[in-house]
Amino acid sequence: MSSLPLHAVDSVLSTASARQRQVLNEALVAGFPASPERSLGEKKTSVLKHIAASGRVLDVRPAARLEVRPRPEMLSSGIAEVDAITGGIPRGCLSEIYGPASSGKTSILLTAIAAATRGKETCVLIDASDSFDPESGAAAGVEFGKLLWVRCGDLSSAVGRSSASNVSVDDRRPKTEDFYIKSNNNERRLEQVLKSTDLVLQSGGFGMVALDLAGIPEKFVRRIPLASWFRFQRAVEHTKTALLLVSEFACAQTCAAMVLKLGKLSAISSQLSGKPSHTQLLHEMRIEAELSRMRLERKPAGSVRAVFATRAIRAG
Repeated sequence: MSSLPLHAVDSVLSTASARQRQVLNEALVAGFPASPERSLGEKKTSVLKHIAASGRVLDVRPAARLEVRPRPEMLSSGIAEVDAITGGIPRGCLSEIYGPASSGKTSILLTAIAAATRGKETCVLIDASDSFDPESGAAAGVEFGKLLWVRCGDLSSAVGRSSASNVSVDDRRPKTEDFYIKSNNNERRLEQVLKSTDLVLQSGGFGMVALDLAGIPEKFVRRIPLASWFRFQRAVEHTKTALLLVSEFACAQTCAAMVLKLGKLSAISSQLSGKPSHTQLLHEMRIEAELSRMRLERKPAGSVRAVFATRAIRAG
C-alpha cells in the first residue's frame, strides 16, 4: 500500500469538513475493532494515507478551480456570421435574442428552426402574438413535419363588421373598454405562453423550444417573474433541448446563458419601374448582432459583433 508524507495527510485533514470527519470516524470505528496496540489516531492516519494516494482522488478537481468548463453541444443558428461569434445555440441552456422592430429577430428565428428541422430535430414554436407566417417559414426551409406550432390567443374574440354599415362593432366601444380588452388579451396570451412552455419542457424530447414574445408590449412581458425564467432554465438543464427566447428587449436577465442583441444598420431597396417615385422594393437588410452575454466563455460583454444580411421574400 502506497503512502504520502505526513504533511499531505495534514492537508487532507485540514480541508475536510466537519461532516466528512464525522463519517470518517464512524467508518474507522465500524471497520477496525478496538485493539490495544493501535490507537484511533494511527488508524485515521493510515486510512487517510490510503485515500490521499488513490488515483481517483488525485484526478478530482473542484469546479471553482476549473479554468475551462465543459462546453455544451451546440445547434446551428443557420447563419454563419452568427455561429462565428456564438458557436451556435447551446443545448441545455436558455438563450435570448432581442432587438427592436425590424432588427432581424424573425429571420434568425426562422433560420434556426429551419436548420434544426433539417437536422432531424423536433422543434416547438410557442407564438405569443400568433404572428408566424407559414409561407416565410417554408421559404426559409422549415420542415413542418418536425415543427409543433403553438398559437396563443383567443381567436373567438375577433370582432366582425356589421353588414348594415361600414362601422365595426369595435368602433362603437368606448376607448376605455378597448384598453381593458387589449390588456386582458395580452395577459391571456402570456398566461398561455407560460403554461404551454411548462407542458412542453416537462414532456421533453424536443431539440429546440422557441418562445416568440415579439409583438407583446414591454409592460406586460416585464410582469413575468424571474422565477419563471429560472424554472424554465432548470427544466432544460442536463437535457438536449435548446430553449430560445425571442423578444424586443432583454427580459430573462441572469437566467440566460447567451444573450444576442440585434440592430438594423441599413436597408437595400430599389425603385420599381413604372411606379410612383415613392414606391420601392426591399431586397435585403443589413443586421448587426452583438454578443451581450456568453456564460459559456469568459468574454467581456459587447466585445464580439457580426454583420449579416437578410433576404426579402416577395409574396405572389
